[in-house]
Amino acid sequence: MPTRDSELAGRRALALAQATEVGGTFLVLLSGGASALMSVPVPPITLEDKQRTTERLLLNGANIQQLNTVRKHLSAIKGGQLAAASAAPTRTLAISDVVGDDLSVIGSGPTVGDPSTFRDAYDVLMRFGGHAGFPEHVIAHIRRGAEGDLLDTPKPNALPESQSHATVIAGRRTAMTGAHDEAASLGFTVMTLDAPIVGQARAAAAMHAERVRRLAREEARRPLCIVSSGETTVHVTGAGKGGRNQEFALALSASLVGWPGAWMAASVGTDGVDGPTDAAGAVVDAGTDVRASAAGLAPAREFLDANNTYEYFSAIGDLIQTGPTGTNVGDLQVFLLA
Repeated sequence: MPTRDSELAGRRALALAQATEVGGTFLVLLSGGASALMSVPVPPITLEDKQRTTERLLLNGANIQQLNTVRKHLSAIKGGQLAAASAAPTRTLAISDVVGDDLSVIGSGPTVGDPSTFRDAYDVLMRFGGHAGFPEHVIAHIRRGAEGDLLDTPKPNALPESQSHATVIAGRRTAMTGAHDEAASLGFTVMTLDAPIVGQARAAAAMHAERVRRLAREEARRPLCIVSSGETTVHVTGAGKGGRNQEFALALSASLVGWPGAWMAASVGTDGVDGPTDAAGAVVDAGTDVRASAAGLAPAREFLDANNTYEYFSAIGDLIQTGPTGTNVGDLQVFLLA
């Protein structure tokens, strides 16, 4: 979520771009989270408008592509506008937290051309709440753009490579490589899954449970480590506290209740922050439901329905709390089978 400091940072970044000189280079180091950390609302949009819009989209389960499509069209810095403000060519080195490493989505693409349009942003708003769900200024602004009354963000052909060149230097596969190498050094047979873990966290967890069962049958060597990564979403309907990794972990545990053998799994946000909590994620194993029952907790399904996974894992001591890591390449899942 953007804050007042985000707006100060965004205006400072624009000032830096505008201060560049012909013959120089404007170097931008970009990471996941930049959409919230660097915010310049375009008038008449206010910071409060952007906060309310972002919150509604997040709670309703919009993915990062949908969220950033709207963000770019409420901003004076996103969607290539930071590069357009520079008199010098822009060179961007990006750490990606976006599945697919789309540079127009990472940090809402402040230095690359934007293929999305006001019409795309309007369609997202209509899908995730409509006129009653968002601030009046936001709906009116996006509608004006969709009707052609406002200049759209710079498109890819408006920012040629000679003006803006961007490279992804790390992403989710970097995290998977690190996990793979560490597990191999500990004696595990390691399998890495290239297909990203995406979609609603609960549904993705159920699909992942079936996948690991199949892989366990196909690979006889033990101990086995299965590494995956991606980014899921949560449609928040309850009043609890949690995050997509905690929800994924609890749904995975519920899907594997009764599965024979000794296993353990973790899902974590590589930035060390999962949703609005101080946890990076959670760890589950074959005894998770037993420990929860011994602690007097209600069935896991009730915590999932309330989006209250933080309380569940806190009660049994299975939160993963690393503190902020200072970087972000999406979410990482590790599954161990003895």
